[in-house]
Amino acid sequence: MKPVDPTQFVIAKPRWRAPLIALGVVLAGAGGWYAIAQLAPGDRGVAPIDSSSNYEVTGVQVDVAGKSADEARTAAWRLAQRKGWKVLWGRMHGLGPDAAPGVPDSTLDSIVAGIEVEQEQVGPHRYIATLGILFDRARTGEMIGSTSGTPHSAPMLVIPVEYDGAGPVTFEQRTSWQKAWARYRTGQSPIDYVRPYGNGPDPLLLNIGQSRRPGRLWWRSLLDQYGASDIVTPEVYLQRRFPGGPIAARFVARHGPDGEVLGTFSLVAPNSAGLDKMLDQGVKQVDDLYIQALNAGSLKPDPSLTIEEPDTPTDDLLPTTADDPLASVISGIDQNNATIQLDTADVAALDAAQSALKSVPGVQSASVQSLALGGTSLLSLSYNGDLAALKVGLQARGWRLEGDGATLTMKRGGQASPPAATPAAPPSAQPKP
Repeated sequence: MKPVDPTQFVIAKPRWRAPLIALGVVLAGAGGWYAIAQLAPGDRGVAPIDSSSNYEVTGVQVDVAGKSADEARTAAWRLAQRKGWKVLWGRMHGLGPDAAPGVPDSTLDSIVAGIEVEQEQVGPHRYIATLGILFDRARTGEMIGSTSGTPHSAPMLVIPVEYDGAGPVTFEQRTSWQKAWARYRTGQSPIDYVRPYGNGPDPLLLNIGQSRRPGRLWWRSLLDQYGASDIVTPEVYLQRRFPGGPIAARFVARHGPDGEVLGTFSLVAPNSAGLDKMLDQGVKQVDDLYIQALNAGSLKPDPSLTIEEPDTPTDDLLPTTADDPLASVISGIDQNNATIQLDTADVAALDAAQSALKSVPGVQSASVQSLALGGTSLLSLSYNGDLAALKVGLQARGWRLEGDGATLTMKRGGQASPPAATPAAPPSAQPKP
């Protein structure tokens, strides 16, 4: 039996090492693409269509005939303005439309801000439509008079959440629910809604995870950034029965960082064409739920979301009686203000002058009032004590302060400029011997 030569054996490299390295490179590249894709710009953001405070009356139906289509439309819009005025006056006073006073058409033309066509049918001699009338709040308010005085809420940040098959969506992409809130005219509601556009950092800050986060610290930062005091989260759950068929929706009105449910209701749209109309009605009913909660006193900002200001000290540290030993010392200190003129050739000269002023005892502040590099700048000075002590302190630091009163001049040099020398009188002429 021959001995085995160990040099004949070669350790084979694993065949899976190279494919594994390649797979790691591919996964790393895919992970980077996925991270970039999460922040890539997309079809996001819906700006509110109308954020004005106009009064709105919707669902005004008209059916008018005329000699021509234009004449029928003009007469129908006049009639819609009269009907809208009566409905608005009755709504604001809690009475029926028949109790509204009559107003001339010329006056209605001046207070109507616009007419919205919800649905119309135009014929050669007939006009049938459902219209919405917008009344200017400033002009109409003078004619309506006193109202019920409904209280207004604190600013509420709106985060609309839509559940439609794939999962919940807020501002990650444009949704029909977000568009419905953008179409809603919030000026006629006592709820002060703060509606984000949904672009920029909104998809990252106001996502579905944030709407479920109970932590108050991050909520405080977001509310301060968006100028709000509390949160409302209106939700809609859409269920499509079959393609092209009815769409059932369940609406939930939530409030606060804990998602307190204030009410729910359900609506059904006959098909996809009626989805927007159903969502508009859902927004109106959700707003009614928030108004009911406001009137009941349950739509109050969460106290844990309020950043409390530090308490001011109740006891005054300054002496208030003449018997206090510090009273005589403090009464002898007067705070004075002055404007200093300074030649500033460059920034270094300005900094040197400010440093010298602030180093003098009694100087409270020395701020730039007017900067003119290469010319004369103005400094606003506030100091305690008398002017003589201030001049002595600056003289010891290589500066001199000239002038009296509220306007002074500051120059380099520890000594004041000597007075101008008086020229000597010429010697008198002597007679020649």
